[in-house]
Formats: sequence, structure tokens, C-alpha cells
Amino acid sequence: MANITLTQLRTLEAVAETGSLAAAAEALHMTPPALTARLKGLEAEVGMPLFDRTGAGLKLNAAGEIARDLARHVDRAMREFVETMGAVRSGSGGRLSVGVVSTAKYFAPRLIAAFVESNPGLDLRFRIGNRDETMAALKSGEVEIALAGRPPADLAVAKAPIGPHPYVMIAPPDHRLACAGRVARADLAGESFLFRESGSGTRSLFEYLLGDMQVRPSRAGMELGSNETIKQAVMAGLGIALISAHTIAAEIAERRLVVLDVEGLPIIRQWFVLSGAERPLSAAARSFRDFAQRRGADFLPQAEGPGRKSAGAPSP
Repeated sequence: MANITLTQLRTLEAVAETGSLAAAAEALHMTPPALTARLKGLEAEVGMPLFDRTGAGLKLNAAGEIARDLARHVDRAMREFVETMGAVRSGSGGRLSVGVVSTAKYFAPRLIAAFVESNPGLDLRFRIGNRDETMAALKSGEVEIALAGRPPADLAVAKAPIGPHPYVMIAPPDHRLACAGRVARADLAGESFLFRESGSGTRSLFEYLLGDMQVRPSRAGMELGSNETIKQAVMAGLGIALISAHTIAAEIAERRLVVLDVEGLPIIRQWFVLSGAERPLSAAARSFRDFAQRRGADFLPQAEGPGRKSAGAPSP
């Protein structure tokens, strides 16, 4: 039965619907002899007749009823196939996997939710991990695109900017420099610092900011593995830290943290949608990239900086 065709199944449907070879042929815009040959070919493939010849015309027998039900399933599946492929081609359907670095978790879910809302036929899945995990998933193809800051050095990527990514120095509200004016970097020499692990983007910026300045270890240890841990340690008075301004909006608004007005800060980097440069993007991925470029900045948190200036955009 491997040679059964869609046209044969549609012929079966037409004859069952009209009860007449002539009427079915007219409905399908073909000659009665051609339709008769097609129907006979179908019956030969299944090895049994599908219609009873009655005085009132052709009527499906028991095998024919089963064949028509199955034909309708096939027809629905084909319509779904055509519609789904059209959606995949346009980017409004299909599947898409997105990697999100942990620092972006403060805005990425809302960005993704807005995109999915405008593309309800899309099966979008995202995973949040540290930078190394996210870049490894992008490199292996486990995710098609990623939301991140610093692009990887060991992978050729295409990058589309989303919006500014500021880094600021945070301290507890009762810190000695909390109400100070502009703080020179030299004034930080005696401070205890908390920062992310070696190799992280934040760590690289910290080293860039302080240069050759000698850093005094915090009582809690210098390296911490997440922004959440760093924020809690700073609020506990264990040190100060350079951190993404997009991770602290709630704590600044609630006055559990303050942003120090440090010389050279904020450092403004960019958020990007990253994709492998040598791997063509699916239509869904292109649609998400374009949406993130167009609307991404709308979802970035707005943390208040020193002097009530927003830390969500470059200083004038």
C-alpha cells in the first residue's frame, strides 16, 4: 500500500460525498473515466472494494468507511503540515531555543514573554546559566541564539545590540562613602571588595577599573559565584562590589543598597543577541533577534544611580 496517493484519498472523499462517479469527477475537475481509473487504483492498492453499487448510487462499505475516516486524518495532518511549515518559514511558528546568561535573568524573561505573546504558535524554550555554560550551549548548537554581554573570544559570532549595560559600585546605605561626592579610585584602596569568579565579564571590568591598585580581601572571601550572593554579602557589610546595574533595581529602590559615585563609573557595556556566525539562523531566530533589537531596551531595569541619575543609560 506504499503507493497510495493523496489524490486517491481525495477521490475517495469526493465519491463518498456525492455518491456518483460523474458528480465526483465534476467536483474534482476531471473526466469520469480518469476518476474511475483512480478509484480502481486505490481499491487495487488496498486489495478490496471500498464502495457498494446500489440503486441510489455508490455507497461506502465497511472498509470504505474506515478508509474515509483515515483519509480525513491524513488530510488534516497535511493541512497542519502546510500551515506549520508556513509559520516556520515566516518565523511565527516552529521551535526556538534561547540561552540566557544569569545576569540577564532580570529582564530576559519579560522580553521573551512579550515575544511569545506576539508569536503564539512558536514553541520557545530558554535556559539560564552562567556565561561559560551559555556560550558552550551556543557553540554546540544546543541553543540557537543567546542573550549576553561580552561575546566569547573562542567562537565567531554575529551580534545584534539590545541596549546599554551599565556597571556600578554598590555599598550598604551606611557605608562611609554612601553620601560622599565624586569618589576617586584611590579612595577605594582601603576597601574590602567582593567580586565574581575569575573569567567572568564582571571580574574583567573590575580589574580594568582598578588597574594596579592593591585590593584588600573581604572577610567573606573575595570571589563569589553569583550576583545574588554578592548583593547579600554587600548588604551584610562584608564589602563593596562592582556589579551590573540591571541586577540591583529592587535593592536600590528599597534602599537596601546604594550606588557609589566612583570616578570612571558607570562603565557602559552592551547587551547583545548572539548567534553562531557560520550557522544560518532559522526564521524564528531571525524574528526574535529583530524583536530584541527593536524592543529589548524597553525591558531593561532602571536602577537609580548617584545623585538620582538613572544607571540604565550612559551619563551625559
